[in-house]
Amino acid sequence: MERLEKTIFKRLEKDPEEKIFWWRDKWWVNQDFIDLVQACSERLSASGFSSGDRLAVLLPNSPMVLAISLAVWGKGGTVSTLNARAGSASLAKTLELIDPHGVIISEDMTELGESLASSGFMVVFSSWDKPFPTYEGGQGEHKSDPSLAIIFATSGTTGLPKAVPLYHSNLADNAVTVFNSVEEMEEGDILLNVLPNFHSFGYTVSGILPLICGMHQVLLPSFMPPSKTIEVINKAGVTSLIVVPAMLSFMLGTIKNTGVCLEKPLKLIVTGGDRLNVQLDDKVRENMGVGVLEGYGLTECSPVVCVNRSYASRKLGTVGPLISGYSKEIRDLSGKLLPDGQDGVMWVKGPSVGGEYFRAPELTDERFQDGWFNTGDVVNFDDEGYVTILDRATDIIIVGGFNVYPQEVEAVLNGIDGVSAAVAIGMPHPVNGEVVKAFIMREEGSSIKERDIISYCKNELAHFKVPRKVEFLDSFPLSATGKILRRKLREKI
Repeated sequence: MERLEKTIFKRLEKDPEEKIFWWRDKWWVNQDFIDLVQACSERLSASGFSSGDRLAVLLPNSPMVLAISLAVWGKGGTVSTLNARAGSASLAKTLELIDPHGVIISEDMTELGESLASSGFMVVFSSWDKPFPTYEGGQGEHKSDPSLAIIFATSGTTGLPKAVPLYHSNLADNAVTVFNSVEEMEEGDILLNVLPNFHSFGYTVSGILPLICGMHQVLLPSFMPPSKTIEVINKAGVTSLIVVPAMLSFMLGTIKNTGVCLEKPLKLIVTGGDRLNVQLDDKVRENMGVGVLEGYGLTECSPVVCVNRSYASRKLGTVGPLISGYSKEIRDLSGKLLPDGQDGVMWVKGPSVGGEYFRAPELTDERFQDGWFNTGDVVNFDDEGYVTILDRATDIIIVGGFNVYPQEVEAVLNGIDGVSAAVAIGMPHPVNGEVVKAFIMREEGSSIKERDIISYCKNELAHFKVPRKVEFLDSFPLSATGKILRRKLREKI
């Protein structure tokens, strides 16, 4: 498969005056972007960057993130987009693993930059839409394969940094397959690029896919405040959203509480990154013009694995069928293959799957086997191939020997009047091993009590699945990508 920068430049050069980015209240055209890429390329050459080198980028969504990516690839290098808000100690560990030629950081983050520089990294301050200055790059001990496009840092369970390397062929396959899979996705659509670029979902689907497939993108450095995002959607004429479910909740709350609303109905909303509360769909359709197509993916898969194809064929509560190119196996927790029709852990194989963790052979051996990747997710396939994610294998609650899938409990909890959002986790119990505890966010004005929650669940769930305790919270702890941090809730017990 052709390298990403070559595929993208062929499209850009076909029509230099075609619009490409909405940025700071105006449209850029392809030639503007080509000029920025070429300027970045010149800066890299002057800084001694060459094939096999790696460049870390700590910038919000902006023209520079994508321009740097193409410039790095044009030199045969690898980019690594990182979360600038991860903290200097955590970033230093990740950077030590990645061993970059330089670290491009936002010019407004001087304190972080100085901290990283004091740890021995070559830090370069940059604007969000103009070329960075030249620098004296560090030479890493080991060069990367020139076909390695990007390295994502991802959360691990050991406290040590974990990084996922993805190749040009991985990203290209995933972007093109997703575009061809979602029927409502078309060339010329105007897509909101607001998801964090240090996450594969945001980088690949919101950033690279539009460049490859001829969609326009509206670049926003931050989703917050939601009222500003809605304002930009209206001004730029956004037709399509790629978001995590938490963003939809924030937008609906803003619409309800401020009166700010979308001036035109949207054409497409795709969610991923976390579970969709299906109770949201009616409200989303009422306020935004269309419902939600839910998908599912993992960083190691570039990221999309499944997605509902269209509004005509979607099945709410599922993440759709596998996109083309994937093979799957269902195995038990020990890795033993299970017969068709049984629930179990999904393993996948295909051209979007990266195949390893960066410089971590032991971690690689835990999740990758003979081209197969262990997703760690327990799933169910229906007769038409639609996938329901039952839970993370590590999130299953075992009550007296019975498996309880948090998602099933949460679906019931989210259907209760007065409940805005719910999370179910396992709480240690001296007899049963674990019992279910529910964390609840009330809807505004609701006075629902613990006994109301438990009473409702007793009528809807088997007795061992009913929450024994309920705790009410004003908000849930969220990751930088909007996913609920269950481990933080477990720490409360």
